[in-house]
Amino acid sequence: MREYNNTRYHIRLPIILTVGVAAGILIGATFSDKPTVVQNDLSKSMQKFKEVLTLIDRNYVDEVSTDELVEDAIVHMLGNLDPHSAYISADDKIRANEDLQGNFEGIGIEFNIFKDTIVVVSPLSGGPSEAVGLQSGDRIVKVDGKNVAGVGFTNRDVQKHLKGPKGSKVEVTVKRKGRREPIIFNIIRDKIPQHSVDVSYMIGDEIGYIKVSRFSATTYDEFREALSGLKKQGMTRLVLDLQGNPGGYMNHAISMADDFLPDDKKIVYTLGKQKRFNSQANAEKKGLFEEGKLIVLVNEGSASASEIVTGALQDNDRALVVGRRTFGKGLVQAPMDLSDGSELRLTISRYYTPSGRSIQKPYEGHANGDYARDIVERFNHGEFFSADSIKFNDSLKYQTLSGRTVYGGGGIMPDYFVPLDTTLNSDYLNKLFTSNSVQEYTFNYVAENKNRLDNMDYEDFYDKFRVTQDMLARLVKTGEANGIKADYADMEKNKGLFQLHIKAQIARQIWNNEGFYPIFNKTNEILEQAVKLFDKAEQLDRSKM
Repeated sequence: MREYNNTRYHIRLPIILTVGVAAGILIGATFSDKPTVVQNDLSKSMQKFKEVLTLIDRNYVDEVSTDELVEDAIVHMLGNLDPHSAYISADDKIRANEDLQGNFEGIGIEFNIFKDTIVVVSPLSGGPSEAVGLQSGDRIVKVDGKNVAGVGFTNRDVQKHLKGPKGSKVEVTVKRKGRREPIIFNIIRDKIPQHSVDVSYMIGDEIGYIKVSRFSATTYDEFREALSGLKKQGMTRLVLDLQGNPGGYMNHAISMADDFLPDDKKIVYTLGKQKRFNSQANAEKKGLFEEGKLIVLVNEGSASASEIVTGALQDNDRALVVGRRTFGKGLVQAPMDLSDGSELRLTISRYYTPSGRSIQKPYEGHANGDYARDIVERFNHGEFFSADSIKFNDSLKYQTLSGRTVYGGGGIMPDYFVPLDTTLNSDYLNKLFTSNSVQEYTFNYVAENKNRLDNMDYEDFYDKFRVTQDMLARLVKTGEANGIKADYADMEKNKGLFQLHIKAQIARQIWNNEGFYPIFNKTNEILEQAVKLFDKAEQLDRSKM
């Protein structure tokens, strides 16, 4: 099962300032740990904690859950360390790991909730729902005989009821257009793959484009497949888009960087309290794209493993980095299983780019929320709009392989800065997206025009399809039905933006991400600038001679 909404497809509406990568990024997942010898001071602290817990359990005036008290104490304790050490309960552990594992177990649908009803957007190809005959447009009204329509189900509720272990059975009752009686499907759940390479395609005859949304267990294989496919199409220049990529497995970031760097070039190294957490990774294999012009796209949402790739390519003068300053996460966590099935993700080292940069931003005062507010402060300070607003510490100055100056101390500064384009934002369009009105309208439009769209070649759609005034009027009516007041002035002012997003959403339903992104990326101001900068990428090659 896969949720279908605007954030999943990286639609930048509205401008998101509270980036959620700060708490949940995991890199270095191959590390493991075993308990160390308990020292005297630790024994005293443990005894004191046990005494307090026992006194509460025996004497406190009200009934309390000691399990909850312990979990709260663990969370508070970790909160005083750094922003990325975290405790994950046994119940949350599976869900927290699904994105990184590259798959989950469920029935295999993309869904949305329209007018308090779960609607199948599409059964996933090769999944169990497709196998039993679920169709796009089916409305799910019961799950295991329990009514789920018109009862305020959220996306989380849907996932709770439809996800489940491989081999388990769930009964789904749907209403289908043209059928008077409900249809009952018995579905055997299975593993459903999740892709971390959102799309790859050619821009013109020479430039390839690959967008990577995270670094999961399948990322490197997906990346290699995409890169090989583009080379077969004649790619000689590549844009690697890591915007909004919050990171993931460190080893996959290293493998990706290795495909761009010649043998023995340093990629990343880590230093921790214990020597066993110290490591260094160098390029060691013949890469798929060691030659050819390369540009990497980043922004304030690029963090962790994506910063490892970016830092390695920038410090080795292998790629031109374009965009805005990255998040600044240079701490490595290791997952440590606890006896009750829960998990501790503990920071055990810092990572450094080849030039010696630690790009971890300061986190003093993180417990009071300063760390989480950093992105908002960057916006308010004007950093999204002007590179001159960023002040670097000369004591954190480093040199790339060819002698270019780069800085540590908080994220990676791009070689070419692209300001945020606020003209690509509409308050009314934001409301239509967040109310699901755009999704509902385009879903219904495709259903009503499916035969014509299915018979249309994508190139013809891309070049010739126009979103009409009547279509915009119908979108307004859909919004009004969902409680969104019409704002004709905003729509007229941003008419082109409305038309582009509607067209992109329609294309996605017919041609998936391969149809969506070439249209949607017209709003990607960093990509639009990057394709004009390959001459600067070429200068990096000359600077190494």
